[in-house]
Amino acid sequence: MNRSARWVLSAAVALIMAFVVYNSMARVKHECAVCVEFNGGSRCARGAGANEEEARRGAQTAACGVLASGMDESIRCQNTPPKTAQCQTS
Repeated sequence: MNRSARWVLSAAVALIMAFVVYNSMARVKHECAVCVEFNGGSRCARGAGANEEEARRGAQTAACGVLASGMDESIRCQNTPPKTAQCQTS
């Protein structure tokens, strides 16, 4: 591969990477902090998403990942109303 072909290929890869990073960051419009109590434990986590529901669900899933053990408990934890939830638009 000659020098100019390498340069063109490198530039194309850099542009694709920049496009992917930009598009993934552009979707994050909301951020939520959620605290969940489940099975005698308490955990707070943060989440981000395109809308408030997605951000809140992501935060609750992260908190429940530590508190729950197994699929059944994970589902029950995710369906438990959070003790606190604060969301903001970024």
